[in-house]
Amino acid sequence: MADKLFYFLSFLALLSAMMVVTAKNPIHSVLYLILTFFCLSGHYVLLNAQFVAVVNIIVYAGAIMVLFLFVIMFLNLKQDDEEAKTNLTKIAATIVGGTLGVILVAVFRKAQLGTYNPYSFNSQVGMVENLGEVLYNDYLLPFELASVLFLIAMVGAVMLAKREVGDRHF
Repeated sequence: MADKLFYFLSFLALLSAMMVVTAKNPIHSVLYLILTFFCLSGHYVLLNAQFVAVVNIIVYAGAIMVLFLFVIMFLNLKQDDEEAKTNLTKIAATIVGGTLGVILVAVFRKAQLGTYNPYSFNSQVGMVENLGEVLYNDYLLPFELASVLFLIAMVGAVMLAKREVGDRHF
């Protein structure tokens, strides 16, 4: 049963991720991205990492997607404003995408994927206590650097959104 659910969530996540990229309307792209995050949270639940699944839904599917929707509506994107893609841009995008595909195939061919053994699997791997212990002991420096990066991003967003006194558009 878990295998079928895993394959269903994987298929749905891949399909919704492709729809994020191919959707013409940015609002639809955000909604497909929310569906992708829910599918990834389902994967976390299957891996017995319930806390990570809940945080993924609250932070990414909730707060970040609301921020994306706000920015999309704030920018007031119109179809007329978009420039037509030149042939050179399309060729460059195809070359970059093809190169990325070749690199991914090469990496996955060399990868040594371990087999899953249910008897030796540690079911406590996704619990909050273990997650906190790993974050604050083994990965303290990257965790703190990520915190500083988020702080810089928030300050930058406030500075970009700040307007002069007489510059009101709403």
